[in-house]
This record gives sequence, C-alpha cells and structure tokens, in this order.
Amino acid sequence: MTPIEKVEGRAIPFGLKNVDTDVIIPAHWLKTTTREGMGRGAFESLRADPDNLFDSAEFKGAPILIAGDNFGCGSSREHAAWALGDLGIRVVIAPSYSDIFSGNAVKNGILPVVLPQAAIDRLMEVAATDRVHVDLDTQTVTTPFQDRFTFEIDPFRKMCLLGGLDEISLTEKSDAAIGAYETKLDGDRPWLRPAVVQG
Repeated sequence: MTPIEKVEGRAIPFGLKNVDTDVIIPAHWLKTTTREGMGRGAFESLRADPDNLFDSAEFKGAPILIAGDNFGCGSSREHAAWALGDLGIRVVIAPSYSDIFSGNAVKNGILPVVLPQAAIDRLMEVAATDRVHVDLDTQTVTTPFQDRFTFEIDPFRKMCLLGGLDEISLTEKSDAAIGAYETKLDGDRPWLRPAVVQG
C-alpha cells in the first residue's frame, strides 16, 4: 500500500449525498478478483454522460473527491475502494461515510476525511477553479485562499495510512515475535505439533 502524508491537486466537486457502493462500482464489475482496471467501472452510470466531471479535462485523474453526506452507503463491497484507488483518488472528503466503506477505504490506502457541511460547501466552491491540499500529518485541508479545516482521524488508521500498512504488512512487522512465540509454544506443548505421517 502506498503511504499517504500529503495530497495536493484538483478535487472533483462531486457533492452528491447518499452515493452507494453500487453507484461507485456497479455489481457486474464484482466478478473480478484483481484491482487493476477497476477504475474503468468507477461511477460507470454517471460517466455515461459525456459531460461528467470524472472524465472532464479539468478533473480527470484528480486525486481528491469531494462528496456529500453518507458516502459509500449500501452493500459492503471492497471493490468500491478498489475502483476509487484505480481511478487515482487518494482522498475523499465528505460530512459522513458508511462505516464499512470508511474501513475499506483505509485498508486500501484511501484517506476518508470527515468535515462539516459548511466546509464541504466552501471546498466545492474552491475546487471548481483551484487546487486543494490535504495534510494527514497535521490533519488539515487547506486552499490557496487561506481556508484551513482540521479533521479528526483514529490514531491507528492514521498510522496505517502514513506508513502504507495494510493488515498483511502489519502482521509481517511482527514476524520475529510470532516466530519466537511459535518456537516457545512448540517446546512447552509438544502435543500440539502436527503428527508426521510416515510413508
């Protein structure tokens, strides 16, 4: 997972409320087990409109998405985070998220920033013409116009995002301790050892 500390760039002023995971990635894309290419299906129904924000010259490839309340509601598909990541989005800013989507986002290297609606409204206005800067270390979102919004994040999630740590890499960091425990357990309780079958 790629670490996140600072993300700066154009922000897609999406703003819709109650965007569920089926809008983020339609069900027929769930047959795949790989993340590559999932961005092609992201917001597929909305991108059918040739004037959509996601494919416009101004916002194509933008690393930040500004969304409305209750973003990522609906089914618990992790593919929604995969699709956003493959589309190039590293940060989503919204007033609230589905808990499952928020967890999936972090596990896939996407920072879900929670800000009040007034801040969202201001960022939507700025995003129409200018860049937005997100700093996870200082937990701030700033604009070229001296706007500064602070956000809260669970310390464990912050550590994982800053370090680029998913569940596998977190486990690997404890490899020596796990190995030492297994060796000790093997000596203390030999009856737990798997039986060796003689052939």
